[in-house]
Order: sequence, then C-alpha cells, then structure tokens
Amino acid sequence: MRTDGVPGEGPDLRHHGDAEVRDDGADLVDLAVNVRSDTPPAWLRELIAGSLDTLAAYPDGRAARAAVAARHGLPVDRVLLTAGAAEAFVLLARALKVRRPVVVHPQFTEPEAALRDAGHTVDRVLLRAEDGFRLTGRAVPEDADLVVIGNPTNPTSVLHPADAIAGLARPGRTLVVDEAFMDAVPGEREALAGRTDVPGLVVLRSLTKTWGLAGLRIGYVLAAPETVAALERAQPLWPVSTPALAAAGACVSPPALAEADRAARRIAADRARLVAGLARFAAAGVRVVEPAEGPFLLVRMPAADAVRRRLRTLGFAVRRGDTFPGLDEEWIRLAVRDRETTDAFLRALERALAR
Repeated sequence: MRTDGVPGEGPDLRHHGDAEVRDDGADLVDLAVNVRSDTPPAWLRELIAGSLDTLAAYPDGRAARAAVAARHGLPVDRVLLTAGAAEAFVLLARALKVRRPVVVHPQFTEPEAALRDAGHTVDRVLLRAEDGFRLTGRAVPEDADLVVIGNPTNPTSVLHPADAIAGLARPGRTLVVDEAFMDAVPGEREALAGRTDVPGLVVLRSLTKTWGLAGLRIGYVLAAPETVAALERAQPLWPVSTPALAAAGACVSPPALAEADRAARRIAADRARLVAGLARFAAAGVRVVEPAEGPFLLVRMPAADAVRRRLRTLGFAVRRGDTFPGLDEEWIRLAVRDRETTDAFLRALERALAR
C-alpha cells in the first residue's frame, strides 16, 4: 500500500465499462458493465411508464426522498436524491471546501476525475494485490480532509469491514463511502448507510445497478444535514426526473428490498460458479481476487489485454483493468452472469487462452 500524487499522465479516468459494448461491441455478450442482467423487472418498467402521464408537471421529489429516508431509518434532511451516484461525486467536488482529498484505489475512477475537474490536487492511496486490495495499517494520510473509498469496491469486489472504514473517520474529515453495489451483497453486511455515529460520513447509493436503471440515472446521498444542504445548493433545479423519482420510491419499498436480497443471493451463487470455472485455468496463470463479494470479479492473467481482444472476436466483452489506478494490462473485470452465460464464457476463455 502506498500513497501517490497524481501524475501528469496516467490511466484514462473517463473510461468506463459501457465503452466496451458501444459501436462494434453492441452485439457482444456484455460482461463489461456491472448492471444486473434481465432488468428492470416488468413491474418496475410498468411503474415508470405510468409516471409519464405526469410529465407536464415539474418533478416533486418529496415522496421519494421520504421513502429513501424511511428505508434507512433517517430523517429526510439527511437524504439528497441525485441523477445517479455519479452526480454526487461532482457535487462533492464542487461544494466541499477541502485541502487534501485522497482517493483509495483501485476503485471507480469518477470521484477522482470529478475532484480534478473541480481544480483539486488529488492524492491516491494504492491498495496492493499482495494484500488482497484490503486496507491495512495506517493507509490514509492523517491530514487528508476528504477520503473516498468504495465498499464493496469496484473493480476489486472486496468488501471491507464496516469498522475498518469507520476507523478512517477523523474530526474535520469528510469520509465518502461509495456503496453503489452494497445492495448486491446478501444482507448488506458491512453497510454504513443509516449510521449517524460516524463523524463526517457521506454514503452514496445507486439504484441503477441492481435495478437496471443506468439510462434513467437515479441515486442518493446520505449525510449530515449541513452536508446535504451544501450539496443541494450546488445542484441544478429539478435534477431528478419524474420517472426516476417514481423508480426511487418503488425500489426502496419493502417488497423491492426483499426482491433485491433474493437477487443478491442468486448473484452469490452465480459468482461462485464463475470463480470455480476460472480456477480451471490456474495453470495458465489466471488468478481471481478473493474473497469476492460484489456482482463482478477482478481477474489477473498474463497478456490479459490480448486475451480481452480475442474474447471480443469470440463474442464476449470484458472490462479492461488498466484504466484503474493501481492496475495494469494484466487485469480484467468480469460481471457475474447466469450459469448458461458463464459456461459459454468459460468455453470462450479456454479458446482465447490457447491462442
């Protein structure tokens, strides 16, 4: 584990998994994007479609905000609805006055990109493969006044203990925890959402991954009322559309939460099948970061970039790893899919590795 200043040149922080399935990748089997397959479910599509009858009115987020607050046992003034969790990173970068922001990598690159765009100099804490990409010792500089970490972390699929993350809190420090994939963890163990005892805590949640709403853009922030107010002042008017608000209210309802937990348990079983299948290629140098807890795996293999390109010719798109700080061309990320898709992918991988 080490702390790095941001170099003038480095990974493409704006590269995301959807780039792998645009244009000539549109017909490929998508293992590059971490949105749950076969979503949104029919009931959610129908609910969103029904909201179109009210598009003539300006969006009113009060009911959805109250529903999110109730879901986490919080007062409404601790909740801010956003156009996806990605918008929250931009708001944090623009609204908070910080001197030394630190991003714990490898992780989703948008937080750092947003901070840099807002004029901040960003330091990186790089977790090491040798440590399983886990927090060890005194990872974060004591004078950091903004710390960003994912849990479970994209792309490593590491689920850090809640106590370890809460231990990063300090007086005068904002601790941002990206829990965009926490609802894909059965029981949401190690979640900090809903906690009010951790000073400076800001938790981000996304509803786009589990519910297949990436095109609708809906997420939210949970934080102290003064932080929520500061972020809200940085938002444009009516930032979340009426269909997105309808989805937000529905996706935090008790029946939806039960459905999400069932999906999380299916994902865990599908992930175990993928991990077992990849173990067959250990002799070829294929290694999975374990234990994995998210709906994706981080995989290391020799000549991974060449293998990724071969997989495209065999009909599969996977996420390149070298655009994540702390990783290089030997890494790829794989979304967890159903057993039939997994088995087909493993057959394709065998061919790609044999070339």
